[in-house]
Amino acid sequence: MMFIIYLITGLLAGVVGGLLGTGGCALIMPVIRFGFNFDPAIAVGTTLTAVVFTAGSGAIQHLRMKNVDKTTALQVGVSGVAGVIIGSIIFAYIKDYGDVIDLIVGIAFILVSLRMLYEGLLGKTPPAPAGTTMPGTPIAKSALGTSIGTLTGIIGLGGGYALVPSFLYFLKAPMKLAIGTSMASFVWIALVGSIFKIYQGVVNIPVAVTLGVGALIGAIFGAKLVAKFKPNVLKALFGFLFLYVSLKYILLYFGIHI
Repeated sequence: MMFIIYLITGLLAGVVGGLLGTGGCALIMPVIRFGFNFDPAIAVGTTLTAVVFTAGSGAIQHLRMKNVDKTTALQVGVSGVAGVIIGSIIFAYIKDYGDVIDLIVGIAFILVSLRMLYEGLLGKTPPAPAGTTMPGTPIAKSALGTSIGTLTGIIGLGGGYALVPSFLYFLKAPMKLAIGTSMASFVWIALVGSIFKIYQGVVNIPVAVTLGVGALIGAIFGAKLVAKFKPNVLKALFGFLFLYVSLKYILLYFGIHI
């Protein structure tokens, strides 16, 4: 029965991720942490492993649609793998300190919520230039890959959460290219990160697979539903939701439950 619930959770997270362009992990992690009372480290590892499914599927789809700058994907992917190894080593030192993990994840979710509220309430959207190649120097792309890979190794978030907005705001990339290249880059970061998390014993593999399959299916429906909703309204609503989530994580560090 529980695995049906996990499958539905993944499905709903995938739909939301497809609608918002953030990826399902941003919703999966707080749900399994607070809804199913997962240990903080297990929540991080299980979420990152589940994301491998959606990132892999998304990468294949965007490659077929020619939404991927392969050179950038290689640069970001290689540097991101180096980063996720560094982040995973750091994670090994803090994985037994659940309160610290909660605090770091909570701070990360503040960034998610502020971005969504900014775009949703103010109607601000990233610039959408045309083009088939990703702007930016190899050094800038490698720096982004390394930093986001390191972040992923520590908190299990990084694809739609960090790579896409980085491509959009820092490199001024076209939207479709940013999403496609992010997927193609992040699948390797997520895969290596999940291998480390499995080795570190912080992944519930059956749950991760169930969530991943559900999110993969949900993301397909979410992408199709985008045209039926006003993106700004959705981003504002989920911006407030993620703000609550971030506060819940952070206050938990201080022993305060909300």
